[in-house]
Amino acid sequence: MILTAAHINPPIKAILRTMLHIDDAAVAAIPMRGPLILATNHINWLDAPVGFSHLHPRQVTAFAKIETWDKFLMRTLFNAWDAIPITRGQVDFTAFRKAEEALKTGKLIAVAPEGTRSRDGKLNQGQPGIVYLALRTGAPILPFVLYGHEFLGESYRRYQRPRMMMKAGRPFRLIHPGTNPDRVARQELTDEVMYEIASLLPEQYRGKYQPIDV
Repeated sequence: MILTAAHINPPIKAILRTMLHIDDAAVAAIPMRGPLILATNHINWLDAPVGFSHLHPRQVTAFAKIETWDKFLMRTLFNAWDAIPITRGQVDFTAFRKAEEALKTGKLIAVAPEGTRSRDGKLNQGQPGIVYLALRTGAPILPFVLYGHEFLGESYRRYQRPRMMMKAGRPFRLIHPGTNPDRVARQELTDEVMYEIASLLPEQYRGKYQPIDV
């Protein structure tokens, strides 16, 4: 039998909710239909199973580093989630074509512009891949964050169950006259997305994206 998201998400969600206090009220703000880019932070390994299981039954996909498919269990999970393998450190045109096709079919695609885990919860520099995807497809971006689960080990050593928060912002679209902005414009647009993500986070998580004084 080929496992699908419908098979694995309900039990994964139940297990996770025994491990964590998960405040998932923000999920109700996410549209159930239509193409959408979910721009999110990336703290640790819990982000993917929490995100996929709690967004269910919304049709969801996401980028995941290609090395994820090296291990049987991870390969099984991410295939069930219909995730898109991406090679980091270069522009992976195959991955982006798959993402564009997913959006055309009305799926939600989760993108972590940081490109890798922060581990401590503080935002790192955003990478421009999300800009290409948003400009080429015209899909709206919805900022979405998870936090509170960055120090699991410490919480469990104190016999505490960590509280994981989810927050969602409002959808917006990037505005630029074309689909291939230059380097400066790419970074400006990337930072625009990152500041939207940062605005949903408590100050201690904003890292490189603290509010700009004007």
